[in-house]
Amino acid sequence: MITREELRELASFECRDDRELAISFYFHPSTPQDKSHREEVILAKDLVSKTLRELQINDHSRHATEDLERILRLAENLHGNSARAKAVFACGARDVWQVFDLPPVASSSTRLFVNRRFHLRPMAAVFSEYPRIWIALVDRQSARLLEIQFAQIREINEFTAALSRRGRSDGYAGYNAGHAERHSEDEVRRHYQRAAEFLKQAVERHQFEGLVIGCHDVNWPEFESQLHPYVRKRLLGQFPADLRSLTNDEAKTEADRIRREVLQRHHQELIQEALDGARSKGRGVTGLRRVLRAAELGEVECIIMTPEYSARAVECTNCGHVDSHMVSYCPACGRKTRELSDVCESLVPTAIRNNIGLVLVPPQEELDRVGNIAALLRFRSDRNTNELLAAS
Repeated sequence: MITREELRELASFECRDDRELAISFYFHPSTPQDKSHREEVILAKDLVSKTLRELQINDHSRHATEDLERILRLAENLHGNSARAKAVFACGARDVWQVFDLPPVASSSTRLFVNRRFHLRPMAAVFSEYPRIWIALVDRQSARLLEIQFAQIREINEFTAALSRRGRSDGYAGYNAGHAERHSEDEVRRHYQRAAEFLKQAVERHQFEGLVIGCHDVNWPEFESQLHPYVRKRLLGQFPADLRSLTNDEAKTEADRIRREVLQRHHQELIQEALDGARSKGRGVTGLRRVLRAAELGEVECIIMTPEYSARAVECTNCGHVDSHMVSYCPACGRKTRELSDVCESLVPTAIRNNIGLVLVPPQEELDRVGNIAALLRFRSDRNTNELLAAS
């Protein structure tokens, strides 16, 4: 799986001249229609052949030819039900060849891109769609900690409280029974405190971004009361669970369901916050021109767009200014511009390099009315400037 640092390195890559080509290949295996399992290979061959024809490969681009043939060989070995989604980034002229596993996405398809930069929009969205999640499975005596990173699940830790054994007699007037019961409850509370402390330390070490807890509903209030505020901020949800019978795969299924529900609500909140902020001239902007300007000023916290969003733009060959107006010369420095068939070629790598969030949301009417792109801002520089002028 790709790391954020590896993604930033890919976002910093740019071809230096026309002899270099950045090739991005996304392989998403589909359910085969027959037993031959060759649909993906046929599609990959068609994509490579079409790309070779469109580029009219010549001797100067032999590295690109080798990269495409290498991609084709890789695809031939990936067919079948057991194949996993993958992303390939290649530029033979610069000795770049990287292959990463991807989480399965039902709506994705096998695609090939050739440009001056790598096509990273699907990769950038992976980190917002698939945060690193821990699952804490807890009962009155034991705890099991699991981690989900993309589609993978692994066990992190497991511990059991050694509860005291009660004797056969309750003693005089039942005194020993009450004492034993109180002692047992103290041991359970210490067990919960130990599990809660483990989670708190994990938050402080930035080991997970979201937490899902599985336990019996009757035990949940008592365990929840032991959670540190840092842990509660990461909590996505809780589901009822019996640790004695619950498998890791079943726990992952519950965690994935909670993740999808939470992300859907979160995305809707982001959209509404950006739209409301744009209307009130607060922490939100809509439309490509305003988003580009806010990104250039360092105002943007998160960019929101539909998965297939695309728009033409120009990019300055000198200062890198991106403009939605199709001008021949840069309005910032006066140098010549080059046309971008898709503004995301520049916008997405810029977002990755500057740690700007990228959220892809399904098409919806509210976002469509403002051009299918919006941004939530950290601050608004024009408001700060006006406030300073008013105070002076």
